[in-house]
Amino acid sequence: MSVNPLSSYFRQPSVYIKLPSEGRYWKEDCLDLPINGEIPVFPMTARDEIVLRTPDALANGSGVVELIKSCCPNITDPWGMPGCDVDAVLIGIRIASYGQEMDFDSKCPHCSHDNTHAVDLTHMLDHIRLADYQTVLNIKKLKIKVKPQQYFSVNQTSRINFEEQQILRSITSIEDENEKIEKFTEQLKRLVALNIQIVTDSTEYIETEHGQKVHSSEHIREFYENADNNIVKQVQNHLEKINKDAAIPKQNVECEECKKSYKVEITFDYANFFGKGF
Repeated sequence: MSVNPLSSYFRQPSVYIKLPSEGRYWKEDCLDLPINGEIPVFPMTARDEIVLRTPDALANGSGVVELIKSCCPNITDPWGMPGCDVDAVLIGIRIASYGQEMDFDSKCPHCSHDNTHAVDLTHMLDHIRLADYQTVLNIKKLKIKVKPQQYFSVNQTSRINFEEQQILRSITSIEDENEKIEKFTEQLKRLVALNIQIVTDSTEYIETEHGQKVHSSEHIREFYENADNNIVKQVQNHLEKINKDAAIPKQNVECEECKKSYKVEITFDYANFFGKGF
């Protein structure tokens, strides 16, 4: 095939970002990290935008994965990336494609006026950092070391949660009490299994009092399934705390109507995160 004379006009990297994980916690062969630690980010193509308009692709995570592969070629397999890097990568793609500003809506707590604000995404990107996964949790002669979940696990968790909510809503329409109890019990078992899986996927290793480190996910899952419930709760609380400490700080905004200031939390819903750029 001859060289395309238009190839010099193909898209080029618009921004370079540092991953909060700095390349740690990735599955092997999923990331080609440059020596300077910065990965190039390309703007989206027309195909990427079409993929993001497909609800099923967003629901099962394949749309986000395809987008990352297209715009961040150094990420060879997004399914193997730690969840802590996903927001930073998608913000980088949003900046590369539509610029650094993004509008978001909020309701003033003082006068209930609906406001629209512009947030500087580069500022948000600067505030994304890796949670403290180095602290070891000491529980009943055991040392438990946690880690970020991989994107595949995070996506599966979100999808199952969504399905659980849908099913629980449908249970309320069941008139037969025995059938309702049976369905509720079934969903409760799935919810317990999901919580155990989240804790398992977030555990790097468990060290015994004799110094033996257990890395096997099967052994770790079996332990959590048979351990004192208080142990699981302590791990869950620990994960919740370190993720909260690493969260993007609330933004201070001013109401257009009453001119009073208030703080709002910025969350990224990938279903509409890129929508305002279309």
